[in-house]
This record gives sequence, C-alpha cells and structure tokens, in this order.
Amino acid sequence: MAKSLYSTLEVSENASMDEIKKAYRRLARKYHPDINKEAGAEEKFKEINAAYEILSDENKKAQYDQFGDGMFGGQNFSDFTRGAGANGVNLDDILSQIFGSGGGFSSRGGRGSFGGFESFGGGFGGFGGGGFGGFGTPNLDLQDSITIPFSTAILGGKYHYNNFDIKIPAGIKDNETIRLKGKGRSNGGYSGDLLLKVRVAKDESYEREGDDLIKSFDIPLKTALFGGSVEVQTLHKEVKLKIPQGVKNNQRFRLKELGAINRKSGAKGDLYLKANIIMPSISSLSPELVKLLEKEL
Repeated sequence: MAKSLYSTLEVSENASMDEIKKAYRRLARKYHPDINKEAGAEEKFKEINAAYEILSDENKKAQYDQFGDGMFGGQNFSDFTRGAGANGVNLDDILSQIFGSGGGFSSRGGRGSFGGFESFGGGFGGFGGGGFGGFGTPNLDLQDSITIPFSTAILGGKYHYNNFDIKIPAGIKDNETIRLKGKGRSNGGYSGDLLLKVRVAKDESYEREGDDLIKSFDIPLKTALFGGSVEVQTLHKEVKLKIPQGVKNNQRFRLKELGAINRKSGAKGDLYLKANIIMPSISSLSPELVKLLEKEL
C-alpha cells in the first residue's frame, strides 16, 4: 500500500520520529514562503506541513500507516494537494472532511519556530469517523440523542436504540456523549461512528449535585418529636434510618457512597435524605389534645 506522506518529507517508511522532525525542519526552511520566492514554494510548504502534522502524531501516524494513500482516494499526497489547487478547492476543507470535522485542520496557522522564522503548523482534527474516499467524501460519523431514565444514569443499564442495545455506564451525566465505534455510515469499506448525546430524564424523588444525590423522605410528627426509625427505599437498597429526637423540617441525613459513581475517579458520591415532617390534621386529634397543644405551644 503506497504511503506518499513519507516521500513528501523525504524519509523512509521506517524513519524514527527524530528523523521525521529533522526532515520537516530542513524542508520547512527550504520552502518557507518568506525565504523561497519561487513559484510553487508556498504550496509545497503547505504540503510539507500537512504531512508533518500527521506523521508527528503517534495516533494519526498509526492510522495513516494502516490505510496509506487510500485516505486520499489512492492518489499520492503531492497529486492530491495539487489537484485541490487546480480545482479551486480549499485544501483545509478537504482534509477536514477526510479526517473528520473534530478539531480544526489548517495548513497555514502559525505554530513553533525553526531557524528564526515562524513555521506554519495547525491542528489536524482527529481521524475518527472521517471518510477516506478522496475529494468530497462525507464525514461518516452520525450524531443523535437519547433520553434515559434517571435511575439508569445512576445505576447503569441498557438502552435499546433502533435494532441493538447500548450499554449505559453507571454515573453518566446529562449531556455526555457515548461513541459507538463502527455504527455510523459506511463508504468504501470504511465505517464511521455513532455519537449519541445522552439526556437524563428528571426524577420527582431525586436531585443530583455532582456525584451526590438528594431525596426527600416523610417523617411522622411523633417520630420527629420523640425519635424512632423509618425505612427508606433508595436507588441502591432499602435502608433503616435512625431518627433522633427533635428533628427539624428539611434536616439532612448523610448516607455515604449511596450516590452516583464518578466515572473518572471511581469514587462514589453520597445520598442526602432530607426530612419532610408530616403534620397531622387537627380533625384527627382528640379535643383534649387540641386544647393541650393550644395551651402549650
């Protein structure tokens, strides 16, 4: 499989990263438009920078080593860049389509300094999901959104999307994106990815603050005044909560590690149970108790 990016930088396909960098610096000095005023020098400089942007990045280089010039419709990179210019097409736009729309590719943005002049660098977007068929090949990634129950976001589970199930990781947050490899559009033997933005449905019983959860629970007035215990069903399990005397309305009780798991650190948040004291109706009390309350309160 032809791999003309190496030819563009005048190195072998087995060149080390140090050799690639040295070759780039030499060629950048030679063709920099501030130094070389010959016709075609600027286009050659853009081609050199574009090749270096790929080969200097381990992940991008690995992708190119796998697919070779098939990423440019089978053309070598020099012909590819000249064809873009001859057709009046912006090279950056074509490369953005081929390598995906994420990030910004630019063969002209200033980056770095070599030998006293500023080299033209710029960032490639990731290779993920881009088409490899040449000019005009569309991005093969697909984007969509799903709405999952609050409990699934906390505990994890499955979501049936079209004709397959998606694994929802425990602790996922609203507006996070799940990437499903190879579930996008297909073209020329390549497949893009499916990117699903996750919406978490509201829950009447719970609020989420970071990795912590907040839930209200009811306490009879008698238990709030004299103490006791209540059973509360949480997302994880049923708990028996000891209530001390004199609990106030909205007083919180902390249950460690019964919140949401943090998907980066693996640490679990806490659950805060917020007391909601239930007042009895006057009609349910005896006349004697009502008179006593009126006198004492």
